[in-house]
Amino acid sequence: MSQRNRVRWTAVAAVLGLITLSVVRARAETASPLPLPNPYHIDETFKLEMPSGLKSLGSVSGVKVGRDNNIYVFHRCVENSCTGHNDVPPIVVYTPQGKLLRSMGAGMFVWPHGIAVMPDLSIWATDAVAPNGVDKNNPGKGHQVLHVDKNGHVLLALGKPGVAGASHDTFNAPTDVVIGRNGDIFVTDGHGAGTNARLVKFDKNGAYVKEWGTRGAGPGQFEAPHALAIDSRGRLFVADRPNSRIEIFDQDGNLLAEWKQFGRPSGLAIDKNDMLYVTDTQSTKDRPGFENGIYIGSAKDGKVTGFIPKIRPHSTWEGEGSDRTNMEAITVAPDASAIYGGEAGLRMVVKFVKNK
Repeated sequence: MSQRNRVRWTAVAAVLGLITLSVVRARAETASPLPLPNPYHIDETFKLEMPSGLKSLGSVSGVKVGRDNNIYVFHRCVENSCTGHNDVPPIVVYTPQGKLLRSMGAGMFVWPHGIAVMPDLSIWATDAVAPNGVDKNNPGKGHQVLHVDKNGHVLLALGKPGVAGASHDTFNAPTDVVIGRNGDIFVTDGHGAGTNARLVKFDKNGAYVKEWGTRGAGPGQFEAPHALAIDSRGRLFVADRPNSRIEIFDQDGNLLAEWKQFGRPSGLAIDKNDMLYVTDTQSTKDRPGFENGIYIGSAKDGKVTGFIPKIRPHSTWEGEGSDRTNMEAITVAPDASAIYGGEAGLRMVVKFVKNK
């Protein structure tokens, strides 16, 4: 065989090898990893102290542990909307034991969704505005991403209040936000039909940089970019819930990977050791072989190593919700000793502690 043909066949073999590897990888990513060990258990003594005048939180859509170890909860005021409840603060801060420290944000949001807590304890929060139209009685609010200080005073507002759009300065149902090491701001924008389906990048001052994503199920597309997380390498993890996958991008929008082994993701969290925690609220009806609960695995290689099954109402939660978890939000303590799940259906925060 000539040198030229030898080079040609080597190149063909390499391409065929990549195709084979891609097929094997796709199969591995699609298959259910269950059954898996459960490394956590529910702390049944944990209960949040309610702000004055509230018997229960609204649907909990966002929860984060701050650098101070406290829990920052973002909820929908009363049941599933802040419309008509301008006296209820949707941002509530608690100790790890559930003691109320402070609350803020009353009258600022329509439909709270995602939250991020900065090292200085300032807060980023997204107002997705419910796609079922509950915003009609709340003009001049919603479709925004707000940066507030630890007392709730607005530092920066992205988007035009109450204006749905797809331009450089408007959103249509922004769902989550993360901040890069250099201060760049990344926002997942879109919560299903009739809204957007993109990830938008801004610089630290809020100036538009770029965006990527269109509606669909293809590589780099979104049906609903429901949650966003960032790992130690700065990679962006997007929970594309209706497409039952996590898409991973670099900060320029290049698609790096697509993972389907973490169920049908609603919420994402990544700890300092690059362990990935994924809430699945819908697989029991949409993905045979997968179950509702929390999938735990490596953000580095995608290997799933643990699973917390769906919670069921406990005797102290009488009359609340159903036996299908609707845990849309998730966060983890810095040492991974505890996981906090925000329940949209049960309207509460559930604390899981690591098994000894």
